[in-house]
Amino acid sequence: MEIKTLVRVPIGSMQLEGDLHIPQGAQGIVLFAHGSGSSRHSPRNRFVAEVLNKGHLATLLIDLLSKEEEIEDQVTAVLRFDIALLTERLKAVTEWLTLDARTKHLSIGYFGASTGAAAALCAAAGKQGSVHAIVSRGGRPDLAGAQLQKVKAPTLLIVGGNDLPVIEMNEEALRTLACEKKLVIVPLATHLFEEEGALESVAELALEWFQMHLRGQ
Repeated sequence: MEIKTLVRVPIGSMQLEGDLHIPQGAQGIVLFAHGSGSSRHSPRNRFVAEVLNKGHLATLLIDLLSKEEEIEDQVTAVLRFDIALLTERLKAVTEWLTLDARTKHLSIGYFGASTGAAAALCAAAGKQGSVHAIVSRGGRPDLAGAQLQKVKAPTLLIVGGNDLPVIEMNEEALRTLACEKKLVIVPLATHLFEEEGALESVAELALEWFQMHLRGQ
């Protein structure tokens, strides 16, 4: 049975809102960690999620900041770079997935964009065995620091061919990661993958990676 619903994940005294979609026969679930100034309503991440759903993977797009924090971050742009805070929120949501009756049987993967990719890598390092695959889109893995060496989950780094500073950051991260790893550069794409066909390439690469590593866990 397919499930599409709004969920509220308790984090201390607050609740984080997310969109949960579990296609019939799903064998894994991908938790999205959004990037700088983004939210679960990001059209780019929602597009990727739809492709994953069609490939029989469940998805949870969730806001890692409360509504009040999002308003604050729109003014200060500070919380989006608070990797420690985002990491703890992501770990808490991951724990929720392992306990909720609808998702506890599904193997978990992370899809992180921009600063969200750093949080995904840090969270995976802290929850070894719970996270089975990671995909980073235009990510800032450099912000994960020493946690990169602790990541065990197979990690795919996707970067736009014209996103030169971020390419260098991801090449350095690739050298640091000690897990199964791969870097794919999408030709002519910029940081947001807005060029024709670029986001489609990201979605297909992510689908292939998650299908390879989340099924049969």
